[in-house]
Amino acid sequence: MRTVAVIGAGKIGEVLLSGLVKAGWPVDHLIATARRPERAAELRERYGCRVLSNAEAAVAADVIAIAVKPQDAGVLMAELGPHIPADKLVVSLCAGLPTTFFTKFLVAGTPVVRVMTNTPALVDEAMTAISAGAHATAEHLGVAEELFKPLGRTIRVPENQQDAVTALSGSGPAYFFYLVEAMTDAGILLGLPRQVAHDLIVQTAIGSAIMLRDSGEHPVKLREAVTSPAGTTISAIRELENHGVRAALLGALEAARDRAREIAAQNG
Repeated sequence: MRTVAVIGAGKIGEVLLSGLVKAGWPVDHLIATARRPERAAELRERYGCRVLSNAEAAVAADVIAIAVKPQDAGVLMAELGPHIPADKLVVSLCAGLPTTFFTKFLVAGTPVVRVMTNTPALVDEAMTAISAGAHATAEHLGVAEELFKPLGRTIRVPENQQDAVTALSGSGPAYFFYLVEAMTDAGILLGLPRQVAHDLIVQTAIGSAIMLRDSGEHPVKLREAVTSPAGTTISAIRELENHGVRAALLGALEAARDRAREIAAQNG
């Protein structure tokens, strides 16, 4: 059983820690680090794991999961890099940062795996994309999958697709929540109580997502099944097209992708 250290157990780091505990990972094989003593005490009490300094965690763990904010990664790795032997696996959860960013601070040959997950990990329904750095093997990818499967689904992608993954599924929950917010307001405009509108939209979204996942049908075919000639749905679709919703989505995801690239460039 590998020992996993979550470096910077903030929101997303704690999600990983929680998922491993729920999946039955022995707590004596889990380590967390935290900046503040009160946060360290909270993690220790909540999960029963060891909470060590960054350097101690790097020595004690087999897998080192970096879960800090991208802008904090440079300072962290300058401190941590010299303490990480080349036989350890480094897993990055830092949005926008390529594996080459981490290899600058590590002993030559140290394997790095880049991961992009999302917030539905909180309910074990994450979509996690995993990519190998230059020195990471299929075995290393398998270790990363073992860590993230308790949080939902995993998929392997080439690293050059990770910025697109960040735009699509990493940020994706926010687009969905934005849409639900807008549809709830529309329901209120149409005369429904807020809670009724909310319940109608959420259950419709859940049912539609399950249909799309389990039917194997193309979304166009499923949409057409709801769209009767001269009916209510096609009238709504026409308005969406008139307002350029499809083009707006394309532009929004391109903007998110470009921002991920900017983060990488800013952190050199």
